[in-house]
Amino acid sequence: MSVLQEELVVLITGCSQGGIGNALARAFAAEKCVVVATSRSLNSMKDLEYDSRIFLQELDVLSEESIVKAVRNVLERFGRIDIVVNNAGIQCVGPLVEIPMASIELIFSTNVYGPMRLIQAVFPHMVTRRKGKIVNVGSVAALAPSPWAGVYSASKAALHALTDSLRLELRSFGIDVINVAPGAIKSNLGNSSLAAYNRMPEWKLYKPFADAIRARADFSQGPKSTPADEFAKRAVTCVLTKNPPGWFSYGHLSTVQGILYHLPLFIRDEILRRVFKC
Repeated sequence: MSVLQEELVVLITGCSQGGIGNALARAFAAEKCVVVATSRSLNSMKDLEYDSRIFLQELDVLSEESIVKAVRNVLERFGRIDIVVNNAGIQCVGPLVEIPMASIELIFSTNVYGPMRLIQAVFPHMVTRRKGKIVNVGSVAALAPSPWAGVYSASKAALHALTDSLRLELRSFGIDVINVAPGAIKSNLGNSSLAAYNRMPEWKLYKPFADAIRARADFSQGPKSTPADEFAKRAVTCVLTKNPPGWFSYGHLSTVQGILYHLPLFIRDEILRRVFKC
């Protein structure tokens, strides 16, 4: 299928129903973009199949083979990729010293290495055109890491650092790199985080903190959390500008996290210790 020259082709990872990626797919489509929405399972994105501007593609960010195949399919079908959105990510909650190493490795392979696998796969195409945009979805959690979410915060902090380096390294090739840091956004992250938490082994030394740890799993899904559609609309508007900023953050608690980032450590530690009952 060919697309019009003025139509932007957007590839997004992690577009399962109820998530930020799903909302981003709909928001880009509303701006007349051709959207390739991906996830590990087509069934998880069935709600998107009714939009004529959205095309579904299986893609597992843990598999280099899956990524290369998906990129090849998109290029064969549409001829180009203008924007890549690395949104796929998973949460992990628990005390760092008791979380199984296999779980920690899975978080980093998904949240950090996954985006880099896709970036390395699509870069050769973008560099030949001397244009393109790469959007990495990080998190304000990386600005002020809290108790019980250290692995997730560390993975997003690593992604932020990689994004900062990429923004400088790819600039000479005409490629924009944007770090999108959501605040507390209403999505399915809380449910998936609780499901992952329930698969964790019983805590040993941290058993007295079990209730506080479990509460951290869906902390971002409170009544004041920003709707995913609202966040997506603002993020897409930012990304589609001619000269997008290197950093975009929006959503409930994003300002609070920014303030915590600049506070003296002893004050920040005391606030987080009281909030998360550490």
